[in-house]
Amino acid sequence: MSNSEHITTILNGTIHSLKTILPLNIQTSAPTLTAEPYIQEEMGVLIGLVGDLKGRVIIDGPLKSFGDIGASMFGMPLEGEMLESFTGEFGNMVAGSLCTYAGGDNLDLDITPPTVMVGNTKLYGFQNAFRLVATIEGIGNITILLTIDEEQ
Repeated sequence: MSNSEHITTILNGTIHSLKTILPLNIQTSAPTLTAEPYIQEEMGVLIGLVGDLKGRVIIDGPLKSFGDIGASMFGMPLEGEMLESFTGEFGNMVAGSLCTYAGGDNLDLDITPPTVMVGNTKLYGFQNAFRLVATIEGIGNITILLTIDEEQ
């Protein structure tokens, strides 16, 4: 499988994961390329991808969006450390579901533990990344950034 096929599988798997995990209507934009640095404004979670392909999935959004996602899933508001913990677990759910989806296309992937980022953060260390915006009904937008490491 070519690198472009891997990327297509990962993008499709990310969309599938969001729509499977969230009990809400979701619309996604067409993916676009973005260069470094990527600036995260409020909150995000970074999950590493390892296996047949190496890269990172970053889910970025406003604190309120992550809080509203948590409330829609658990029926109660999440704040502070609970919201930060939930954001890491939400990243695990999306990336784990993505790996299961990719396995169906014979792409062997695993994930690293989540890194939750709170506050304004500039992300470097990638040439290009694929940016996908998901609009979640009643919540707003979250951004998914997919970086792929160049093969050595």
